Amino acid sequence: MTLLAAGPAAAHEAPGAVTRLRELEERHGARVGVHARNMATGTTVRHRADERFPILSVFKTLAAAAVLRDRDTDGGFLDRRIRYTKAQLVENSDICEANLATGMTIRELCAAAIQWSDNTAGNLLLREIGGPHGITRFARSLGDPVTRLDRWETELNSGEPWRETDTTSPAAIAATYARLVLGGALERPDRELLTSWLLGNRTGKTRLRAGLPPEWTIADKTGAADTYGSLNDVGVVWTEDGTPLVMAVLTTKPERDAPRSDILLEDVARVLVDALR
Repeated sequence: MTLLAAGPAAAHEAPGAVTRLRELEERHGARVGVHARNMATGTTVRHRADERFPILSVFKTLAAAAVLRDRDTDGGFLDRRIRYTKAQLVENSDICEANLATGMTIRELCAAAIQWSDNTAGNLLLREIGGPHGITRFARSLGDPVTRLDRWETELNSGEPWRETDTTSPAAIAATYARLVLGGALERPDRELLTSWLLGNRTGKTRLRAGLPPEWTIADKTGAADTYGSLNDVGVVWTEDGTPLVMAVLTTKPERDAPRSDILLEDVARVLVDALR
């Protein structure tokens, strides 16, 4: 898988993709934010790329990356076992709940947070980096001026479309994921470990992955809210010949009780495949 140490090609817009994305917004009654780029050719798709959207569980990749970069300084930190109580368990924490009696290592918490989107694992990682604002500090250290986290799980998933706290933009989060997975933000062993967790994601089969050619590979993290139909999927995709594509798709709807639409993200992925391949 490609590391773009020398930087990506110069960007240029893919024709026609934005029109198709607007049609999807109308069809699904959603606001869709997209920043996607072929890192080899520079072909780029941008739609509402600088608008804010709820970050949701997409933050968990940054939490694990911050732990790798800033806390695992002695080579043994990831094997440290964390004990937690039943009172600390929050909704959607099946992995942490199953391991309540024994606790989990930091390494296991990172995998649970990224691959299963375990919310208690996310909170325990946040505790290791100074709480939600640790995500904001980490993002700024990577040159991301937009991404911010302000609350813990599960409050951060309230998903209001107008909220500024607990938000990111497609352009900002795409660039941050690119730095973590393809760039030099992490040392090579940490980058490879983070990428392996993202490749093992278990929550994205019906989102971007569903709209990609079967021979393509995706290392991604999803996010979802129970309100405003908010759904996210952000990651790095490799085509059959190993060309890396960065894709950030963030969506929300205006009504509080609007249903989530995984097929919307699948449809967006098909647009991006046609534009970037």
